[in-house]
Amino acid sequence: MRPFVSSHRPTAWLDRWGGILPLLLAEFIVWLGFGALLPVLPLYFTDQGVELAMLGIVIAAWPAARLVGEPVFGWLADRTARVPLMVIGLVATGLFSILPLAFTGPLAFVLLRAGAGLSTALYDPAARGYLTDATPPERRGEAFGLYSAVQMGGLLLGPAIGAFGARWFGGIAFVFVFCGIASWLAAIPIALRAKETEVRTHPAPAPDATEFPPEAPSTTGRAAAAVTADTAADRAAVTDPDAPRRLWNRGLIAALVINAGGYFAGGTYEVIWSLFLTHLGASIELVGLTFAMFGLPVLLLSPYAGRLVDRRGSRAFIVIGSILPAVMGLAYTRMTDPTLAVPLIMVEATGIAMLNPALYAVVAANSPLGRSSTAQGLFGAAGTVGFIVASLIAGVLAQTDIIFPMYVFAAVLTLTLVLGLAIGGHRLNGRVAPRGSASV
Repeated sequence: MRPFVSSHRPTAWLDRWGGILPLLLAEFIVWLGFGALLPVLPLYFTDQGVELAMLGIVIAAWPAARLVGEPVFGWLADRTARVPLMVIGLVATGLFSILPLAFTGPLAFVLLRAGAGLSTALYDPAARGYLTDATPPERRGEAFGLYSAVQMGGLLLGPAIGAFGARWFGGIAFVFVFCGIASWLAAIPIALRAKETEVRTHPAPAPDATEFPPEAPSTTGRAAAAVTADTAADRAAVTDPDAPRRLWNRGLIAALVINAGGYFAGGTYEVIWSLFLTHLGASIELVGLTFAMFGLPVLLLSPYAGRLVDRRGSRAFIVIGSILPAVMGLAYTRMTDPTLAVPLIMVEATGIAMLNPALYAVVAANSPLGRSSTAQGLFGAAGTVGFIVASLIAGVLAQTDIIFPMYVFAAVLTLTLVLGLAIGGHRLNGRVAPRGSASV
């Protein structure tokens, strides 16, 4: 019997996740481009004459545009077809990825980064809302774990492709072109194979969305409790008394606060990480390796972490996933050998592998029916606020001492975790329990 089960495992996986496979493939491809570009972006800008303080403004232009765009485009995605929004966003992202080669200088970089930010803001809330609505609640942690894993798979391979291509095909220009082409290629599986979810106000996934094989009765009961509508007409059918009836609720607000702290760390890294390592004597190959190694634990662990989130709730994983990056941020300040960044960043990435699916599950569980893309847009916007503030602060602090931004992001990450836990309470579990079951 064991070989028989094994031989059918790929088919069972496709039966379960086939509906979201085009989205997962697109994320992998687009993150190949991002993975190639991220290590060289601040180095390219500084080589083009952008000073360190101005670098923070250039980097911040991307999240600033997302801050404006994500809530608006998330609202739009809940009220129109999502597939065209995703395709247009990816095509525009590819264009704005290449244009910095043709238009240089601080002002041009700010405008082009803002255009790239708006483009990704058009794509991301629609994609995450699509994933939420196409996945039953008892599988959302695992689904977002897969989503994070394919992103990090691209981040893992992207730097190697970028380094090889830059060496053999025209230097740093190759990386920008590769990133643009990757975004255009990512649009293809979305355009050709992604199926629209039919009705946002219906609790079940659309017929063309992910199909799931029969589950145990206990699982079916959890799903029924989680997916009943949150409108007045359906309240008689609600089996979870804590189901969200409004967009602004404690669970979602707590997730926004914690996400802002996590992205504060991301904004800090994008401005100073490559400069920090080269300051310690690292080569550009070692800088790229650290980005790749960040992706490895997330790739390997996120799906498993997502399954655990589905079974045990999100709160413990949010705590561990926030503490590990904060501790590693302090550890970086004690480094004298840049090669130590490789093992340290893998520990940090292990925390991110737990944090991402846990937070996504909280947002999904605390999104009123029909508002999933709007909630995802707000979630992304909160992270963007943290990213912008960090981008602006990191460059200024780094002019005094390159390690100061690390202290600040560790403190901010810890503070937002504490605030999020205080605000969210039991809502941070990210699970919906049927009536009569133990609260988790």
